[in-house]
Amino acid sequence: MNKAKRTDIFSRLRAANPNPETELNYSTPFELLVAVVLSAQATDKGVNKATDKLYPVANTPQSIVELGVDGLKDYIKTIGLFNSKADNVHKLCQLLLEQHSDLNLEAGEIPNDRAALEALPGVGRKTANVVLNTAFGQPTMAVDTHIFRVANRTRIAPGKNVVEVEQRLLRLIPAEFLMDAHHWLILHGRYTCTARKPRCGACIIEDLCEFKDKTE
Repeated sequence: MNKAKRTDIFSRLRAANPNPETELNYSTPFELLVAVVLSAQATDKGVNKATDKLYPVANTPQSIVELGVDGLKDYIKTIGLFNSKADNVHKLCQLLLEQHSDLNLEAGEIPNDRAALEALPGVGRKTANVVLNTAFGQPTMAVDTHIFRVANRTRIAPGKNVVEVEQRLLRLIPAEFLMDAHHWLILHGRYTCTARKPRCGACIIEDLCEFKDKTE
């Protein structure tokens, strides 16, 4: 796929949704971080149902540590893998309190660099990229299953693994679109370019997409 076609694709996505946002509910960077950790192998809708009850009770590292692992489990038990996620979030909060006293943790501040984020329990490259992009406005690319599928299927940035796709997207997407491209691609994969049967007939970039087996 050439640069002109990529530019056309992202121009259309931007025109359709000029200010894309995550579908996770949050009010501080810390709340976003916890929500993204909880969202692994879970839907944003399911995470929101849990955090909408959790955050009014505990939405800072200190308050979640005081809640305890078992107390946290009671709020997130409807989410897949809640046992391990509760352990990770609790340890994450302890580590923030121990190692980042320079931040205003009560106000929801968290580290804004990749190394510090990835050092936290339950925080991998994808989670760090989401937080860096959404909370701190950095042009990162969090390649989940949706973005991986869309990048390969459309041929915007095909790759054999998520890191390869991430690197190609960052290199090939025109700079003016990089800040919001992560959200556009996720939403496109979630609602239009779906896994089992893409909705090609309703797709605004169908004529630009290089997928060979388009549906009606």
